[in-house]
Amino acid sequence: MQASPDTNNRDGLFASTRWTVVLRASDSAATSAQSLNALSELCQIYWRPLYLFLRREGFSTDDAQDLTQGFFADLIETRTYARADREKGRFRSFLLGALKHFVADARDRDRAQKRGGGIIPEQLDDKAIAEVETQVERAAKWNADHVYEREWAASLLRRALDRLAQECGLAGKSELFGYLKPYLSVTEDAAPYEEMAQRLHRPVTTLRSDVGRLRARYRAILREEVRGTVAEGSDVDDELRHLCRVLVEA
Repeated sequence: MQASPDTNNRDGLFASTRWTVVLRASDSAATSAQSLNALSELCQIYWRPLYLFLRREGFSTDDAQDLTQGFFADLIETRTYARADREKGRFRSFLLGALKHFVADARDRDRAQKRGGGIIPEQLDDKAIAEVETQVERAAKWNADHVYEREWAASLLRRALDRLAQECGLAGKSELFGYLKPYLSVTEDAAPYEEMAQRLHRPVTTLRSDVGRLRARYRAILREEVRGTVAEGSDVDDELRHLCRVLVEA
């Protein structure tokens, strides 16, 4: 399951995606369309952990949606990104801090923008909202900050897995990926290699090699995802360890 050259070229640019979005959104010379595109991308990447944080803080489903989308609109309008320093801290921390300030202002001034004040180009997906809502009850045992960090880590894993699935699809290996996907998860029960080998009419040694390559690529993509949220490449391992600790805490 080797990645194609085109895929590798895309991956080389992917690590800077989040901070590229930040800079693009804060550039005073950016056109309205460019700002909307940046906002839409940010909302797509980060809305789940922010939304779940707000729900754990006690906001209703509708209010959490309004605040989440209003928050992203406010970041563009007020150029808050201009104060984001890539050389200090992690984007994960910056974004949560900015949300807390926005919520405090919204409470004090009663100015929470409904659905982003018309600036958000798309509504949050109802199906995705329903999926996140299933986590609200389970998250009751953690404080809001911890809920945010758990969902941030889970979002990174989902994005890495989605990218891996896309790569396999481009390589014509979607069906094989579907069979091998459970071997990438620590929560899913994967069939014994011998059983899966018989099912796929594939030697066990070949199957193990397939899984090994898939795991290696998954780890590489996850590192790229994390690299896009920290200041330096040397911070990636510490961030990965932190996110792993967050996910395993009961």
